[in-house]
Amino acid sequence: MGLLTEGSPLSWEETKAYADHVRQHGVIQFLKQYNKLKERTKDCLYWGDEVEYMLVKFDHQNKKAVLLLHGSEVLHKLQQQQKEHSQDQLTTWHPEYAAYMVEGTPGKPYGGMMAHFNLVESNMRQRRKEIQAVLGTDTTPMTLTSFPRTGCPAFTFPVCVPTPNEGASQSLFFPDSVIFPDHPRFRTLSRNIRERRGEKVAINIPIYKDINTKSPFTEDFSVLGDDGEAQRAALPDHIYMDCMGFGMGCCCLQMTFQACNITEARNLYDQLTPLCPIMLALTAASPIYRGYLADLDTRWRVISQSVDDRTREERGLEPLKKDKFVINKSRYDSVDSYLSASACSDIKLVYDKDIYHQLIKGGVDDLLAKHIAHLFIRDPISLFSEKIHQNDDEDTDHFENIQSTNWQTMRFKPPPPNSKIGWRVEFRPMEVQLTDFENAAYTVFLVLLTRVILTFQLNFLIPLSKVDENLATAFKKDAIREGKFYFRKDILTECSPPEASKCVSSCLPGERLCCGNGQDLYMQMSINEIINGKEDFPGLVPLIYKYMDNAEFDVDTRCTITQYLTLISRRAAGTLKTTARWMRDFVQNHPDYKNDSVVNETINYDLLLECAKISSGEMKYPDLVPVTSSKTSNNIPDAVSKVNNYLDSKSKNLQNSH
Repeated sequence: MGLLTEGSPLSWEETKAYADHVRQHGVIQFLKQYNKLKERTKDCLYWGDEVEYMLVKFDHQNKKAVLLLHGSEVLHKLQQQQKEHSQDQLTTWHPEYAAYMVEGTPGKPYGGMMAHFNLVESNMRQRRKEIQAVLGTDTTPMTLTSFPRTGCPAFTFPVCVPTPNEGASQSLFFPDSVIFPDHPRFRTLSRNIRERRGEKVAINIPIYKDINTKSPFTEDFSVLGDDGEAQRAALPDHIYMDCMGFGMGCCCLQMTFQACNITEARNLYDQLTPLCPIMLALTAASPIYRGYLADLDTRWRVISQSVDDRTREERGLEPLKKDKFVINKSRYDSVDSYLSASACSDIKLVYDKDIYHQLIKGGVDDLLAKHIAHLFIRDPISLFSEKIHQNDDEDTDHFENIQSTNWQTMRFKPPPPNSKIGWRVEFRPMEVQLTDFENAAYTVFLVLLTRVILTFQLNFLIPLSKVDENLATAFKKDAIREGKFYFRKDILTECSPPEASKCVSSCLPGERLCCGNGQDLYMQMSINEIINGKEDFPGLVPLIYKYMDNAEFDVDTRCTITQYLTLISRRAAGTLKTTARWMRDFVQNHPDYKNDSVVNETINYDLLLECAKISSGEMKYPDLVPVTSSKTSNNIPDAVSKVNNYLDSKSKNLQNSH
């Protein structure tokens, strides 16, 4: 969730009065850390995952499934156990936005040993086991991206009532008492986002139009106490939601990678950015909102709109008078600039020029200075009285205040002060899956991709405008089978052939990674082609197999990874369903479904009960998760042969050591 500062939260008006103070000292804090640590090197390639869980309570007698608001008690017990086993702790626990959520991470980061890939799934199983052990009967920790009936009447236990005319959210659907109670940050963010925006956030998600869905689909919110704001904000044929909880109450799977040095971290940040839409579509797991089937499969648009605190001036709806910038995106959105390739950063970057010049004067290069100055066009939206005045030589809370509330697909993370932690990047778009096997598979796949990128010096960069187009495609229903995504044609050379000579003579070093935005740089491919390859493209999974051939993997680890890559490969090919597609099919085939887009309590109960059985391994769905076997081969020799042929055709010498 980001920075969790303890203390007394300020009102929005008080926070706004200190906004320039926070920005000023946040930049100073960054500069001090940057200049102190920019030469730091030889850090280990550590990595780790974050999995968020929902606590779901089943009422089997009445066939209801609701969210249990006992996250605080569960977290307290888990953290107490964590303290008692601090010497050999396997897990670490953190609060999350909603009172029905907890977040679990490994007790220690994983490192460079190949055997660590065998630990990921068992650690995830341990986390689920620890939560289950402190829960009561008929309650299950579930890795759901989105609870299907969030915002419907009585969707929690105990039952809570919304307060549309008072409180932090003032939502028609999402009660303030559903927000995690023990830390003031979450409620403060909800209140300040609404107050800064000048109105409630407006989340509009296209509804899936089935044969009996009302057309146009509209709702009457006056019965819920709407004063007309919701009726004006809600779009026809869309599912309307109105507060931060609908987005931040979703769960996800995130990854953090520590690099050897700042240069490597910047390279990983850039190379992983074009993969964000691909991985979002590949992990799609959230097709239902507020009890309705949506015409998209992922949470990203929901969460982006749920924290959009831009004023009308900043959204370009009114001329700038009080505000400084027209800002193109929400705080929760896609990356707007690369850190090592200006030629591919073809989106007009809005940044604070005064802060930019301050950073340049302080020794920061152009691209990184623009990145930070872009983040700092935002106001702090949560500030604590105890943290207003800080020691800029030792503290970084003002920098992290703004850094941690820019929730982009990728995050570049400087080392914390007085820490052994190095330069890191965070990969943020993936949706969480139902089983530990799936979550481990995506985790290991992404870690191996970082190793392939660094070892083979791959280049995935395409213009950021095309990455944004890919993200819009990734939202869509069944994008994994039906979508086409822009991807770089030649991932083994810095420039496309027609531009190579120009690059050497006239491009800056960073620009050689991309070299313009001509159409010969990229082509549209299906996710199957990107992941599994085609005649003129090697595919990411075959590249990983090639990497494993060149590295020292023991037999057991190689078998584990092969099972994971089989899942990824078959999902990409469409022979295994995404969680979103499986859920959608389950609903549409349910005997109670009326072909009207409505997911009622009975359907919701049956769906979640089946999800719980899948998570525990009690129920098998071979079209969703393959039955694993240590003898899985997945045509590895064919995959490696495909890559070798591609490499030979490029006549490129691989560097096989990092």
